[in-house]
Amino acid sequence: MARQKSSFVCSECGLESHSWYGKCPSCAHWNTLEEIEIPRENKKAHTLNERFTPKASKLCEIDFDIEIRNDTGLCELDRVLGGGVVDGSVILLSGDPGIGKSTLLLQVCSFFCKNNTVLYAAGEESPKQIKLRAERLGIPGDNLYVAADTDIENILGHAARLRPGIVMVDSIQTMHFSQLTSSSGSVTQVRECTQLLMRMAKENDVPVFVVGHVNKDGGIAGPKVLEHMVDVVLYFEGERLSSYRILRAVKNRFGSTNEIGMFEMGDTGLSDVENPSLTLLSGRPSGVSGTCVACVMEGTRPILAEVQALAGKTGFGTPRRMATGFDLNRATLIIAVLEKRCGYFFGNLDTYINIIGGLKLDEPASDLPVALALISNLLDKPVDENVAAFGEIGLAGEIRSVMHAQQRVNECARLGFTKLILPEHSAKGVISVPGVMLYPVKNLSQAIDSLLR
Repeated sequence: MARQKSSFVCSECGLESHSWYGKCPSCAHWNTLEEIEIPRENKKAHTLNERFTPKASKLCEIDFDIEIRNDTGLCELDRVLGGGVVDGSVILLSGDPGIGKSTLLLQVCSFFCKNNTVLYAAGEESPKQIKLRAERLGIPGDNLYVAADTDIENILGHAARLRPGIVMVDSIQTMHFSQLTSSSGSVTQVRECTQLLMRMAKENDVPVFVVGHVNKDGGIAGPKVLEHMVDVVLYFEGERLSSYRILRAVKNRFGSTNEIGMFEMGDTGLSDVENPSLTLLSGRPSGVSGTCVACVMEGTRPILAEVQALAGKTGFGTPRRMATGFDLNRATLIIAVLEKRCGYFFGNLDTYINIIGGLKLDEPASDLPVALALISNLLDKPVDENVAAFGEIGLAGEIRSVMHAQQRVNECARLGFTKLILPEHSAKGVISVPGVMLYPVKNLSQAIDSLLR
């Protein structure tokens, strides 16, 4: 029986099929099946089998050092990773073009170069271009080896010869495996190149940073299985015209997810922002209606962010609803609850919600400060600048409890807030902090009454 010469692979879920479908049978996405050619002989399998022999060990017999994490030189990056880089881990770093991915990798290389050999595989830049950026960032060239190559086998050869302490690959979409006939960036090339890097990392306990491109929708380009294969997935976020960058972990096998780190981009590279709350609240207006401070949890860290809302008379038949940094569907739900349960009418008003600093609030605890900002602007009554709030809003108008109430209260007290509006159920387990007055509320009406005091 003749071997099939081509196959079709879904770029979203990695499903392999013998025939093409307009709609993927597995993930139900349209036009995601790409045709790939199958080589006649899979020499890669023989090579890997000769080099790597699986061995099963008892869990109690596996030994490892207590200190298996390595500092990166950037405190915010260490926080996002859960305390540092784990030996043998594969970390996928993604973000928009020009956001600072390559800059971050070079700064990590600068710290590792002090005691280790570092291999930087560049598939998009020449060694002179990397040297130019390194000089601008003040990064010494000792122990840093640059390989401007896109052949994954050559890169693995350099790693076997140099025995580096860490490997950087920029980017995975440019890497090519010669035993596959498809072009660089295709589903099979990305998957197989990542698999080879993972084998190298696990066998030698070498951490590997991999840069991934994003598509026009903001997701990581290539197969979705790429995110399942790696140990850590990091997203670099931020506005192109702003100097602040937010690093978010959406997957972490060695720490908490949804942890964020904040950086400031300067002439000498990225620097840690040790107090993001103070940075996000800088320049907050005083005595202006429509603003309220929200206390949300990003991983294990409480963050204070300013919520702004604006309600104005609409010039159209249907009022506009816009939100930046906040879920629009959630904002529409809050407006509906305010109308039905509290009697505040927004039916002929355009409403706009904005989260200052480029932060995206997706925690339900941000519902209450958004509602208070809307009411403040509607009534044209400013919220006291010493007031902060957190709580989830239900469809019945009740304020539901949220987790980590004590940490939120401590963070508000540390930044000088003296009044805190919070759910009544969450306030029961909170130890009072000197100088902070708590206003426990059961529903939206009580929260608005505390606002109007």
